[in-house]
Amino acid sequence: MIFFIRFFVFISGLSVGSFLNCIICRLEKEESIKGRSYCPKCGHILSFLDLFPLLSFLFLKGKCRYCKKKISFQYPLVEIITGIVFLLIFNYQLSFSSDLWSFGFIFNFLSLIIISSFLIIVFIYDFKHFLIPDFAVYSLVAVASVYSFLNGNFINGLFSATACFLFFLAVFLITRGKGMGFGDVKLSFFIGFFLGYPNFLISLFASFLIGAIIGVGLIAIKKKNLKSEVPFGPFLIIGTVIAFLFGEVIADYYISLLL
Repeated sequence: MIFFIRFFVFISGLSVGSFLNCIICRLEKEESIKGRSYCPKCGHILSFLDLFPLLSFLFLKGKCRYCKKKISFQYPLVEIITGIVFLLIFNYQLSFSSDLWSFGFIFNFLSLIIISSFLIIVFIYDFKHFLIPDFAVYSLVAVASVYSFLNGNFINGLFSATACFLFFLAVFLITRGKGMGFGDVKLSFFIGFFLGYPNFLISLFASFLIGAIIGVGLIAIKKKNLKSEVPFGPFLIIGTVIAFLFGEVIADYYISLLL
């Protein structure tokens, strides 16, 4: 039974990933998400057979059925990642409770897959365009606030969100926007709300550490220089995932070193 549920969760993730690709594509062109899907190269409306997540890409050998131009590898990659993330979230919730039909399990599972979906949009869009969509950040804050409230962590989350926001705002003002964009400042409010204290501190530490390592690496291989712009949103998201999954373990480890 669990195997079939996992399979369904993964397939659902592939389908949601396809929809996330559509949102990202429409955001790039400032179009409404309403309307039928079409090839971004030739504009041809896609048929039902062209819309199967991952399978259509493999069947068509990565090319549009109509104009024969290559389909961006972003499409199957986002679909696969979303499917895997959904499956990991399901397994994560299953490690806390085996009652799949309880309110707590369903609420936390749905909250986390909604949050992960918006984070995937932010990750890809910021990586490509150095911009974090406002609608995604506001949606993340809304879901995180409800998630924190029903998990009894609202006050902690609110204070953590405020502290996180003020820290990033200070960095933004001191560097006059050169150290990070204001989208990162807004995203930090969600991070604080979602993770709470002390996990949001671990998230920030991991984000800056990973960003520094990758930044130095890019400079070393001459892909970037000290004046190059690098999107920080993806690093914040990676740090958030690390803190969410391993925050307590990391915090306990550092506390043990101090005692």
